[in-house]
Amino acid sequence: MAWKEAAADFTKKTGVKVKFEVKSFAQIAQNSSQFLNSDQAPDIMESNRGNGSAGMLSSMGLLSDLGPYVKKYGWDKKVTKADSSMARYNDKGVMDGDTWYGAPNYAEYQRVYYNKDLFAKHNIKEPTTLAEFEEACQKFKDAGVTPIAADAGEFGVLWLWWQLVSTKADKGLIQDWQMYKHPVNWKDPALSYATETLNDWLNKGYISRNATGLKAEDTTTSFIKGDYPIYQTGTWNQGRFVEQIKNFDWDASILPGSKFAQGCTGNLLTIPEKSKHKELAAQLIDIVLSKKEQNGIAKHGGIPVAADNNSIDNPKNKAMAEEYAKFSKKNALSYYPDYPAANLTDAMPAALQELVNGTKNPDQTLNAIKDAYTSGVKDMDVKD
Repeated sequence: MAWKEAAADFTKKTGVKVKFEVKSFAQIAQNSSQFLNSDQAPDIMESNRGNGSAGMLSSMGLLSDLGPYVKKYGWDKKVTKADSSMARYNDKGVMDGDTWYGAPNYAEYQRVYYNKDLFAKHNIKEPTTLAEFEEACQKFKDAGVTPIAADAGEFGVLWLWWQLVSTKADKGLIQDWQMYKHPVNWKDPALSYATETLNDWLNKGYISRNATGLKAEDTTTSFIKGDYPIYQTGTWNQGRFVEQIKNFDWDASILPGSKFAQGCTGNLLTIPEKSKHKELAAQLIDIVLSKKEQNGIAKHGGIPVAADNNSIDNPKNKAMAEEYAKFSKKNALSYYPDYPAANLTDAMPAALQELVNGTKNPDQTLNAIKDAYTSGVKDMDVKD
């Protein structure tokens, strides 16, 4: 919605019309290198962020260095260092490098959503610490209610695992994991804590073993119907909850005790190297990063990266934007755990699904993640 508004403003300013061409995520992921290296390259393209996406395309020479435009328009003054980390890559395509190849313009992260009516019904206090979170889960379980909605058929359990890692990790582990600063210390207490805690929650019934057959839409619709008191999910669902939850009151915040927010800026606006109108493309990006359009993103339930949060009318959306900004300003983002290598998007959920099934114990699960990570990073050939 904000991009369309920006395009209209761009046309008023320049007289140039913007033609939108829609491609699926899969089409861009699978074929972008082909059409970016042809005469069919667009003037501006939305690209997924991360080493295996925008990073790979930048290392192939298919995306323009946006440094001159960053300097001209002051994008580095509008966007925090943490939010620009997914837009900057080194010559091997590893994020948090020195060269801007994309423009971040919105963000996302994982929050825990609470059904306040169910908490009130069972006389349970909304938690502010991780100990209180686990105490609340036990009280719900004692009352015959499975407390946490989580899917293992897609990414829900994986994200819950990484958020638990983010309660204990230090900056070194995050950088080693995501940016290959040093070899990952697989004996790090944060990794074993998260895996063992997740297993403990499964054993205690805080998460159903049936999660292995669930996908994100299953848990999302179940929470909307009021079936679960607790649901960790991405902020992309916030607008949906605002619109669709009519039968109970809800609240949300990051998992109590988290040192890092699991999330980052969303997909990037990039200028292909073969773009025929790079200056105009940069003007359009600058309009998307204007206060007007950034405030529009916030108004519609998204998380802006350069807005005036005081302009947000909806108190729930304002609280979300302010919570994210708190972590972003501290450079305290842990991103998502499958970013370091292309194989992890499938391999990590598969390993945790076996933990849910009970076919692997915590040590075996962590070893499976270690093996997938190690082989995947080696295949990426990103380390010096």
